[in-house]
Amino acid sequence: MGTVLLVIHLIVAIFLVAVILLQRSEGGALDGLGGGSGAANFLTARGTGNFLTRLTAILATIFIITSISLSIYHKGFDRKSGSILETQPAASSEPAEPQAPVAGE
Repeated sequence: MGTVLLVIHLIVAIFLVAVILLQRSEGGALDGLGGGSGAANFLTARGTGNFLTRLTAILATIFIITSISLSIYHKGFDRKSGSILETQPAASSEPAEPQAPVAGE
């Protein structure tokens, strides 16, 4: 469950970054990435802006929901509270010394 949720979260994050970069800004962003006039080939400028704004809002909402879900999922595990620095290290067992061969045999 946690792995699936994490993969969805990562995919949404990648798409969110891509959609944000596709939006038109003062610098032009990646709007012209598709060649020519970019996304204006299939939508008007106003339609493209509305579509990208809605898509950004939807992806941001999904990103927040998956973030909260991941934190709740991992908090639900029965973990010891406290720091790992407070725990005692495990007793290290030293390997036995190898026996020297007997000369007379």
